[in-house]
Amino acid sequence: MSNRRVKSLALDDDDYDDYDEYDENYDEGGDNELSPEDKEQMRLGTIKVRESLGSAFKLADSEIQDALWNYYYDINKSVAYLTSKHKSAATPSKKTATENKTSTTTTTTTTPKPKVKETPKPKTSIASGVQSLSLQETPKVKSKNIDVISEFKKIKRKNAANFVVIGHVDAGKSTLMGRLLFDLKAVDQRTMDKYRKEAETIGKGSFAFAWVLDQGTEERARGVTIDIATNKFETEKTSFTILDAPGHRDFVPNMIAGASQADFAVLVIDASTGNFESGLRGQTKEHALLVRSIGVQRIIVAVNKMDVADWSQARFEEIRQQMSGFLTSTGFQPKNISFVPCSGLEGGNILRRSSDPRSSWYHQGPTLVEELDKSEPATHALDKPLRMTIGDVFRGGVQNPLSVSGRLESGTVQTGEQVLVMPSGEKAQVRSLQVDDDGEPRDWAVAGQNVVLNLTDIDPVHLKTGDVLCSASSSPIRNVREFTAKVLAFDHLTPMAVDVHKGRLHVPGRISQLVATLDKASGAVVKKRPKIVQPGTVARVLVRLDDAVPLEAPSRVVLRSNGDTVAAGLIE
Repeated sequence: MSNRRVKSLALDDDDYDDYDEYDENYDEGGDNELSPEDKEQMRLGTIKVRESLGSAFKLADSEIQDALWNYYYDINKSVAYLTSKHKSAATPSKKTATENKTSTTTTTTTTPKPKVKETPKPKTSIASGVQSLSLQETPKVKSKNIDVISEFKKIKRKNAANFVVIGHVDAGKSTLMGRLLFDLKAVDQRTMDKYRKEAETIGKGSFAFAWVLDQGTEERARGVTIDIATNKFETEKTSFTILDAPGHRDFVPNMIAGASQADFAVLVIDASTGNFESGLRGQTKEHALLVRSIGVQRIIVAVNKMDVADWSQARFEEIRQQMSGFLTSTGFQPKNISFVPCSGLEGGNILRRSSDPRSSWYHQGPTLVEELDKSEPATHALDKPLRMTIGDVFRGGVQNPLSVSGRLESGTVQTGEQVLVMPSGEKAQVRSLQVDDDGEPRDWAVAGQNVVLNLTDIDPVHLKTGDVLCSASSSPIRNVREFTAKVLAFDHLTPMAVDVHKGRLHVPGRISQLVATLDKASGAVVKKRPKIVQPGTVARVLVRLDDAVPLEAPSRVVLRSNGDTVAAGLIE
């Protein structure tokens, strides 16, 4: 099983000030503040730097480690910096050599000259080779100029799909997906027994399956998903990536980030008495509205905890009737909506049909996995310019000290290619890449794939989650400070302060003008310059942003205010 936590590492300027302060205070004994991974990288890096410098350079570990930290564990840059810094001490100047020769000659007139065997100077050495390198001359990875689209078409592969799991808090989303992974043997029995024992130790035995996805300490302690957890599994037909999004209203921005990467959605509903109704008043409706507004067209409704509801057919039909009406009103077509009664805790109707006699009324219906397998191959804009919103910035290891991950939204990318990072406008080179977190280096990747790009030639201060990677040579995305969007109002809209969300990108701004209200069917203008827009109305609005950020039509955006989603729609 591949399990990757997509961390929210949106570092701001203060974070990098902290790094600078740490650099100043770093000493040999200061590595207590480093993580175990950093300590190991620092140890290995120190050994490699010493080997590269050779015995001519007598440097303290602290000086080498300062260089490694400053250059993000880049061995070449650290060696080049240290060599340049100590070049005068390591290589005598011509003047000094002449003075030494004169002194030796003078001494010879009064005392016998001792025989000294001169060691011939080697023509090349690692140290002298590094001396000739400037800090900007780190060895480049040459692009192979691959015709990526042609290569992609030659390969036969399984259908691949991302789906986001949404729903109200405590609907059992993580437990349901944990059970699915266990039943598909994407997590083994030994690991599951370990989770079960740990959960029972803290009195939360029912959370064991949820812990397959909720890897964070805080998430386990609180019993809620905070960030997006991703897991991979395969059926005979399809390779899936699960995006388990948070249900709690405090973490809706993270749910938006997950939904923006999804091909379809699984909406989990708690069938137990009272909980379905409270979910409708909570995040169930908001999540469904959001995924549709973001562009998701297909939704599978997993009616969970049917064991608690005694596998009541009447309860299932009641939920199906209410949710069908609501989902069609939000824009989902009836053919793209399906319902499955299931139990995450017992495993009924997930991979195999429920063995509970009370569920016999559904014995002909599809299981959740069968519904997932009905997903049609997604089409992606391979021939469009490269776009990738950065989901995570992290240290990939000694050989890959600066890495980013995300899903390619359009275009292609290949090793050796130069990319542009917006909004900073800085360029970087793709040193290597991996696809779908399999750990194996690849030469290229295409739109729709989840990738890790290992970058070089860029300072990490210019990389943040939410930034956009694009081609440096072909149609780069522009930074904008205002845009016009056609949105569906979830709440009353006036000229007001809002937060604009697009995937991991979010920036404060303001609805500066209500341009017009529009007819839902035709898009024709109903009323110009309204003073207020009512909930459920389609409107055209002008949004001004506090900072210039990379946005372009026809991107989908979500507008939130005071912790609530007030509108969502399409940039025009």
